[in-house]
Amino acid sequence: MDHRANKRVLIIDDSAVYRRLMVGHLQEWGFEVSVANSGEEGWQILEQPNSPNLVLLDWIMPGMDGIELCRKLRQRTTFSSYVYTILVTSKENRTDLLRAMEAGVDDYLVKPFEDQELKARLLVGQKVVALQRELMEARESMRHASIYDGVTGLLNRREIVEFVRRELVRSEREQKPLTVILADIDLFKMINEQLGEVAGDEILREVGRRLRSRLRAYDGVGRYGGEEYLMVLPGCDLTSALIRADQVRSFVAAKPVETSAKPRNVTVSMGVAVADGKTQIDFQELLNQADAGLYKAKRNGRNRVEQVEQSMAKLSARAGQ
Repeated sequence: MDHRANKRVLIIDDSAVYRRLMVGHLQEWGFEVSVANSGEEGWQILEQPNSPNLVLLDWIMPGMDGIELCRKLRQRTTFSSYVYTILVTSKENRTDLLRAMEAGVDDYLVKPFEDQELKARLLVGQKVVALQRELMEARESMRHASIYDGVTGLLNRREIVEFVRRELVRSEREQKPLTVILADIDLFKMINEQLGEVAGDEILREVGRRLRSRLRAYDGVGRYGGEEYLMVLPGCDLTSALIRADQVRSFVAAKPVETSAKPRNVTVSMGVAVADGKTQIDFQELLNQADAGLYKAKRNGRNRVEQVEQSMAKLSARAGQ
């Protein structure tokens, strides 16, 4: 968002006298001013990216009047931040005031007006716009935190699981394969003990970045928990999945990860599971299969990719219960 927006004011008035008067005052007070002499011209300015968040508009204008423009403004949902409107008009009875407020006008200033009264209304508008922006940024921050992992910036566990579930449904509907890869950083507990948790987080973040960089734009990757990552590759069959997984594994291990403590060579073990799109399989079965492959990779020496048949994965899952 443009934080200078609440210093920019749009004046919409068909009176050249009042336009000059307001422009002079606003520029003296340090505002950046845009001017429109009709409702239609003002609306065109407001539709542009990073348009002003403060609007002084006349009520009576040819074509689109101030009330119609304000009503149109409030009905639109695509503005990135709130637009504070001050209706400047010669109308002053309570019925007119009520009509204006019902249309979504924020404030009301009767012509002729004192310059300090206009300045006071604008200062209130600035505060409202700033508060609205803070609320929107807080909401966006909360939304981001609910989707992404705070350490790696990847999808969090809930979101990557939902990603798999959605892709499983699509896989069955289109009868196309779906691959999941469960990856785990080898000896991560030792890394944390030797380098500390700060360096451990740096390694988690960099490994996540390396995993993401070797996947396609429509693939998914998230932090499944601890030092585990879950990758989702739609349309990828077993042969392709094993090749892709090994390429990603090699890339992670190719060079040391720089940390605030010291560089550290890092490897990952991976388990691969594939839904063929024709045989029904639920998320937990698919994950159990990938987990069995990961366990096999650890058992066989780490820093490798393994796959276990679905029937064997079911036996392993039952044995672990």
